[in-house]
Amino acid sequence: MSNVYLNWFTTDEQFPFFIQYGGHEEDMDLHMHADFSELVIVLKGHASHIVNDEEAFIKKGNVFVINGTTPHAYKDPHDFKICNIMYKAEMLRLAGPDLRTLNGYQALFVLEPFYRNINAYKSKLNLPIVSLEYVSSLVAGMITEYEQKLHGYQTMLASRFMELVVYLSRHYDQQEKGVDNSLMHLANAISYIEDHYHEQVTLEEIAARSDISVRHLNRIFQAYYQTTPIAYIQRLRLEQACSLLKRTKLSVTEISYMCGFNDSNYLTRLFKKTYGKSPKVYRNQQ
Repeated sequence: MSNVYLNWFTTDEQFPFFIQYGGHEEDMDLHMHADFSELVIVLKGHASHIVNDEEAFIKKGNVFVINGTTPHAYKDPHDFKICNIMYKAEMLRLAGPDLRTLNGYQALFVLEPFYRNINAYKSKLNLPIVSLEYVSSLVAGMITEYEQKLHGYQTMLASRFMELVVYLSRHYDQQEKGVDNSLMHLANAISYIEDHYHEQVTLEEIAARSDISVRHLNRIFQAYYQTTPIAYIQRLRLEQACSLLKRTKLSVTEISYMCGFNDSNYLTRLFKKTYGKSPKVYRNQQ
């Protein structure tokens, strides 16, 4: 099994992005993306998709994301044409809070690729013909921009990439009834958490919004994310605290309340445990 690197396709370190059409007439060897993620849109035909040691049938209209360190390959392709969009994680940081709280976004771009990395997991998004035609036209425009490289093409591509991400995320939401219930319950929970982590949100509230019990909420978090809802909330709060420490002059007490901590001493203890330094030392080092 080989490692594939993004700089095999592009050497532009300022714009870690690459898009192309892929046509596979023969089997592809198992490989891993060492330093990038890949959004795959099946435009034509069908094949067997090998992920880790499992095989799944994929066909025209299927859309999925493969993160780095996930071994995958294609086998028995038949008239198989795809679009590969390769990007580094920072590209998705352009997503606004309104997108990050969309269940389909969390499912397609966060949960599916994460879970696929540790277990066999089939793609759940299958675009109908009309939607695939729209996506195909959007992709064609992106490839033209990438090949011509006119002034402003990077800004244009970043914008169209996010348009594609939003469009696919919305479709995932529309297909929610046909998707693994546990995954969508988890997506519901994460969407609610992303929107309310700075408040005094409780597990009971999160579970109720996701239409499941607290016990099941904890179970699916552990199964898919290998963590607990509380740990996930704390991580979001700490990341927000880091951001505020770097870009504002607010006191640690003010920041603790803005991030959802009732006690600045608790924030300091948790900060030291996670980052090995106090909030004040972290700020001074920035």
